[in-house]
Amino acid sequence: MENNYLHDSRIGRLIEQALFEDVGFGDITSESLIPEEQLGKAEFIVKENGIISGIDIVKLVFSYVDGQLTFEPSIQDGAMVESGVSLGVVDGPVRSLLTGERVALNFLQRMSGIATLTHKYVHAVAGTKAKITDTRKTVPGLRVLDKKAVLDGGGINHRFALDSMVLIKDNHIAAAGGITNAVSRCKAYLKSQGIDVKMEVETTTIDQVKEVLSITGIDRIMLDNYSLESMKEAVQLINGAIEIEASGGVNLQTVRAIAETGVNVISVGALTHSPKALDISLEILT
Repeated sequence: MENNYLHDSRIGRLIEQALFEDVGFGDITSESLIPEEQLGKAEFIVKENGIISGIDIVKLVFSYVDGQLTFEPSIQDGAMVESGVSLGVVDGPVRSLLTGERVALNFLQRMSGIATLTHKYVHAVAGTKAKITDTRKTVPGLRVLDKKAVLDGGGINHRFALDSMVLIKDNHIAAAGGITNAVSRCKAYLKSQGIDVKMEVETTTIDQVKEVLSITGIDRIMLDNYSLESMKEAVQLINGAIEIEASGGVNLQTVRAIAETGVNVISVGALTHSPKALDISLEILT
């Protein structure tokens, strides 16, 4: 997901919806205080160390508010910054600038918070082969931005939506009457529909790992909520035959030990369901 994500039609709709939600039918405070013709500048200032994400979205937000507004960033997405750094300057009608302020900050702070948290996890597993990935635990409607922020933080993206890949989880297994039945039905369906996607199977026990290993055509196996000892046993048993994802019980205190078991991917729902917004402000230059 590179800058071409900006051409996704969902981005425009999201910005329009956010502006309508925030502005309603007009910014009556700015309209009452500031002459329409008054011009000025404002600067984005970071108030804490972190990783920046959402610069291009900020530019889009201001362009949607008023075509006369221009945003000149001094930082690119993915950059590591320290408190006090300027991210760039917005120039144009002050009334319009203030109208777009909160929406621009909401996107920028959330995305930078996700990128910063992702970077902490990536740093925690440095030196191992494990990669940090996100999940579908995103704010409804914000997934494309949440996942972009994960990339800016050095992580990788898991499936974007249910049509991205087959992921057979515990409820699928229970409904299908077991892993073998579930995989067989999925393979038959994919073949009948001419769908070519990767397949992953979730496991919760070593016996299930053995069952998955007896089936061909599976691309990744998930070890869900395994103890470290069970995870090590599973990794040794799989022995590189299938890519391994660890999931469940992952936090900044546990992720290093999980990575050291030898898994390939560690999925972290907290990246997008519990990020702390990065403290950033927009300040009028006088």
